[in-house]
Amino acid sequence: MAITKQYLKSKPVCKVTFTVPAEDAKKVSVLGTFNEWNEKKALQLKKLKNGTFKGTIDLEKDNSYEFKYLVDGTFINEEEADAYKTNEFGGENAVLNL
Repeated sequence: MAITKQYLKSKPVCKVTFTVPAEDAKKVSVLGTFNEWNEKKALQLKKLKNGTFKGTIDLEKDNSYEFKYLVDGTFINEEEADAYKTNEFGGENAVLNL
């Protein structure tokens, strides 16, 4: 798994690209504080020919966002997250600092 950040000079925005290797998965999305943990608003990642899923979202910089991947109905954390925060369910969410 990987996260790529590209800060825009023209706007206070960072383009964040999520890459998830999940060859056997049918559906991968990203849920977090930036979409109110709502599956209907989730960032749907597109499956590439090499079996990875990839998607990009524009997020305001100078903010912190909690998120998780949803891979075929199972929540998974990003291994390369900037930090981790305990959630209300006793688990951890990945944190993205921009």
